[in-house]
Amino acid sequence: MTHITTDEGAPLTGAKVLAMLIAFFGVMFAVNGFMTFEAISTFRGEVTDHAYEKGLAYNKQIAAAEAQTERHWKVDLTLASGAVSAAFRGVDGALLTGLDVTARFTAPADSKRDQRVTFVETGPGFYVASPLPAHGAWDLEMTAKREGETLFQSKNRVAIR
Repeated sequence: MTHITTDEGAPLTGAKVLAMLIAFFGVMFAVNGFMTFEAISTFRGEVTDHAYEKGLAYNKQIAAAEAQTERHWKVDLTLASGAVSAAFRGVDGALLTGLDVTARFTAPADSKRDQRVTFVETGPGFYVASPLPAHGAWDLEMTAKREGETLFQSKNRVAIR
């Protein structure tokens, strides 16, 4: 019968091989388990809250987008001095007053960093919100409502420096 020996001269037995295999796979499963836990606990994999309900309302979103297009509003957006400002103009160029304007800065890769801001009308048709989020690339999702009805929505990629 042939025995395999290690450098120390001790024979390599079946029990030692079994122990090495169990140790190897045990470490592998432990590391995989840890990495899986960290991945799930830091990013849940969802980009949109209540995606199913939003999917059911898709036809309403299309109708709202068409109505927004027909209004021909022009919105000038400015990011400066630690604030975001917006000027809303109608099809005739007149400034639009009395809007409830809100926005959400969304981080493209981490929804935990999202930040909501509410605009205040500082003059007829001019709305300002602060503070701006940290430097970097953000998606600015803006909504303007009047008497609870959403009249304007936009989503723009902005860079804050």
